Amino acid sequence: MNFFRKLAGPMVALVSITFLAWMVFDLSGITGNSGFARSRAAGSVNDLSLDSRDYELMVQRASEQQQRQNQGTLGADDFARLRDQVWSEWVDQAVLVSEYHRRGLSVSDEELAEAIRTTPLPEIAQNETFQTNGQFDMAKYQRWLSSGSAAQILPALEERYRSEMMRAKLLRVISADIFVSDAELWLRFRDEHEQVKVDLAAIIPRNAVPDATVPVTDAEVQAYYRAHGDQFERAETAYLSYVMVPRGLDPADSAAALSRIRDVRAEIVAGAKFEDVARRESQDAVSAAKGGDLGEWTRGQMVAQFDSVAFKLPVGQLSGPFLSPFGYHILQVTGRTGNKVKGRHILVNIELAGPHRERVDAVADSLERIAADRVDPAALDTAARALGLRVMRALPLQKGTSLQAGASVVPNVGTWAFQRATAGAIGNVEETTDALYLFRIDSLTPAGIPALETIRPTVEHEARQAKKWERARAIGVDLQKRLDEGATLDMAARALGLPHQVLGPFTRVNPPLPNPTFIGTAFSLQPGQRSHVIDTPEGLYLVESVQRTPADSAAFVRQKDELWTRTIALLRQDRVRLYMQALHDNAKIVDYREDILRESEKARAAADAQTAAGR
Repeated sequence: MNFFRKLAGPMVALVSITFLAWMVFDLSGITGNSGFARSRAAGSVNDLSLDSRDYELMVQRASEQQQRQNQGTLGADDFARLRDQVWSEWVDQAVLVSEYHRRGLSVSDEELAEAIRTTPLPEIAQNETFQTNGQFDMAKYQRWLSSGSAAQILPALEERYRSEMMRAKLLRVISADIFVSDAELWLRFRDEHEQVKVDLAAIIPRNAVPDATVPVTDAEVQAYYRAHGDQFERAETAYLSYVMVPRGLDPADSAAALSRIRDVRAEIVAGAKFEDVARRESQDAVSAAKGGDLGEWTRGQMVAQFDSVAFKLPVGQLSGPFLSPFGYHILQVTGRTGNKVKGRHILVNIELAGPHRERVDAVADSLERIAADRVDPAALDTAARALGLRVMRALPLQKGTSLQAGASVVPNVGTWAFQRATAGAIGNVEETTDALYLFRIDSLTPAGIPALETIRPTVEHEARQAKKWERARAIGVDLQKRLDEGATLDMAARALGLPHQVLGPFTRVNPPLPNPTFIGTAFSLQPGQRSHVIDTPEGLYLVESVQRTPADSAAFVRQKDELWTRTIALLRQDRVRLYMQALHDNAKIVDYREDILRESEKARAAADAQTAAGR
């Protein structure tokens, strides 16, 4: 039994990883099963459908796993991201399964058994249970496969192997024809090693043309809006008001944390076991679960305040309380060799405490009681007056983004606002490290192109930028004319007040400007040659070649085999990436999750209204 317990960590991870693969493979019928009776679909990919109950089960499992890893609960924003991640991963798997069906790919029972018997998964091969003298022991692994312990996780193991073997077969098929000629290898080598140095004059419209010289009339703003409406298309947007209760820490909070860490230290000095106290008191959740153990670390891995104590404290001695950016610690070093140290610690965060916490909690309670979770917009104003708070406006919030209030990003509000999507709705009290917040939805605008009057400053700015480009091109014509008349690049640039500088040496793969037109021009010129003004999306440039260093053909011959191996690997990666993108682009992906969520919200709102009417 102890043998199996040692495998618990890797096996839990294995089951979590394979659950998604099972949901796609088994429910698609590819394993030979007929699947289950289904209710409403959360979505579908081609001919594969994901039942909403299965989707929620996948989300639940992913949520539980993430909470175990992070030692905490998930907020609304976190949960929304997790739901999207689970959906995206299922879509990836379903797209692949559809392609397996189309190509008639399969994994036989014999192939599956042979792979499991001879090719252990990395997380199993690295587990000390299957090692002898630090090396993986195949005999131990194969004995385990025949044991009753292995039988408990073999179904999950088989699905993990099946998924990876099917994917490997597909990747071999789609990359089998990749070939690289010597000529192509030489071009790649040249791109990495040929160097040039250039003199560059730049005309960047936003810098070269002052705003004051480019007036924009109302007629020009309207014309630009009509001609470029798609440029201003916006996602669904919510406009919110909020009240804020500062909860910044004060000296009394720091004193309370210091007093607590001193009490913790005194308990250990009096005879309590360090690990027991750490599990109970430490606010470093990860190390607390291990009795405060931090394992081994190298000098520089921890913050300076922590390392300073760790590398001076005698081994076995308990430190006094000391402060780091995370709070107050006590530390016990259990071993030290050179620049490495082992130890365990207890952390007490500096947080709201005593009368300060009571005051903030009282305001939060009042906000909850007076205004939270209402659909009466006046409730927020009532709460603000009662508590002496100011009602403020948040920046416009677009769907899929996080809300910013002042300098702080407030969690969960972005998700809540579009789930409720009701003007006048008031949320629950949200908190950051600096403040408590309560938000109200003032209005919502649907996705699309806003009316001109609501975005006039933005349209005016873009119209002005367009006129700046016209002026910049005129400056480019003037620059070219001066050069054609015999001026040097330095003379012409100075006369027009344009910046110019020598850049390089640089290669095609490591240019100073990530502009393909500039790069192509720079390498097309011989020393002393000059380009015409080139017009690019980033600005206008004129390039003069100063120096050119060809790639070394003898070095190419010496490195050709290594370059071939690296190039083939990169081409395979590119082929797989493009192939997967094409599968996604051509797949029929239908997502019903928003519809289901809206219906759930309507049902909840109706239930709330019915409950309120019955009071």
